[in-house]
Amino acid sequence: MNETTILQTVDFFTPIVDDPYDFGRIAAANSLSDIYAMGGEPKFALNIVAFPSDDLPLEILSEILRGGADVAKEAGIPILGGHSIKDKEPKYGMVITGIPNGTPVKNSTANIGDSLILTKPLGLGIISTAIKKEIATEEMIRDAVKIMTTLNKTASEIMSEVGVNACTDITGYGLLGHLLEMCKGSEVSANIEFNKINFIDGSIKCALDGIIPGGTKKNLSFIKDSIVFSNQLDETKQHLLADAQTSGGLLISVSNDKVSELESKLINAGCFAMNIGTIGKLENRDYIRVS
Repeated sequence: MNETTILQTVDFFTPIVDDPYDFGRIAAANSLSDIYAMGGEPKFALNIVAFPSDDLPLEILSEILRGGADVAKEAGIPILGGHSIKDKEPKYGMVITGIPNGTPVKNSTANIGDSLILTKPLGLGIISTAIKKEIATEEMIRDAVKIMTTLNKTASEIMSEVGVNACTDITGYGLLGHLLEMCKGSEVSANIEFNKINFIDGSIKCALDGIIPGGTKKNLSFIKDSIVFSNQLDETKQHLLADAQTSGGLLISVSNDKVSELESKLINAGCFAMNIGTIGKLENRDYIRVS
């Protein structure tokens, strides 16, 4: 019997920016990210919509859907339909169906000696909170929207071409939460360096000013017992590493004999390629050490 492996994921959420078109783009890019993290090729999408049609004009919904459609077009896939309900708060996202390019890349197969490559800067959750509080500058909003609407498509294609050991996308659980999941699944530890990580302009200042999402604080509280922080890393820096992201980058675990090729190809393609640390042997259940 012939068998075909498919990849499928679903994601949706409430608006994190004021512009409905940008919200649609962000939600669609975020929905596609899990397929890209598995080294997959998306094939088609279904829309998921909740909208207060009695309270908001349908033109807003049209703009949300237009944003999603434009990102789907960029990804090279059709939207075949979907489902909508009436709800008091707008919500939008997609079901994505895809196929693997070869063997799917898992988040539980990192190897000792691997390097960890991150493909987007952090700080999106903090900037999103600053937007909600109406204290984010236009430049901060523009930068955040650009990052959140950038597909992980190119980075995914490059990692599939090079051949990597493990990958996950950085979303709601933040860098540390998703890295912890990778380490536990792979039964390894990770050593990462704070100073090798890029953050969106303005996010560090916002964090220092106390603009930290509730989800980010919960992330840090949940994972703290599994992580050893250097004494030089205060709580603000810890929150920056645990910051809940939307449509964040890929975190790739790649063997040392391939890391230079991966970094070079990512950079030449216009992607970020932050070499933030290494995978090591697990000792004393200290899954992550941060210096």
